[in-house]
Amino acid sequence: MTDIMSTGSEFPSTPKNKKDMEEGALLAPRFDSNGLVTAIVTDVADGAVLMVAHMNSEALALTLSTGIAHYYSRSRGTLWKKGESSGNVQTVHEVRTDCDQDAILLSVSVSGHAATCHTGRRSCFYRRVETIDGKPALVMIGDQPRFDPEKVYRP
Repeated sequence: MTDIMSTGSEFPSTPKNKKDMEEGALLAPRFDSNGLVTAIVTDVADGAVLMVAHMNSEALALTLSTGIAHYYSRSRGTLWKKGESSGNVQTVHEVRTDCDQDAILLSVSVSGHAATCHTGRRSCFYRRVETIDGKPALVMIGDQPRFDPEKVYRP
């Protein structure tokens, strides 16, 4: 990925004209009332969905300028560089936005253990919803942990 944005974390306001927003060349993310935009993360090699996270303006700007995925943790209330603790850094190969610019799609490769989930798995989507005895249930899909989170995420 090339350096798209070299300085600052401010993005332009959403264009008033719907056609400009949907068809134009201006990146003007529609951050929600908390200043966040949803980020969907896929594997560059096979398109598998690895995770869904959130980005604030600073996280998106850092991602675009460094080529390394950065996110905003709602639970911790802080910016974080994916893989900083685990070594499973996400290198960004492509960034897309949806039609109304309220979601970001990142296509990444993952270093380290090639795992994205804090549980040690490749993807955060390692369970499928099935109906069992008339009730929804979660069923493991066979994605085994690639590292021991207890050893990697020591306090």
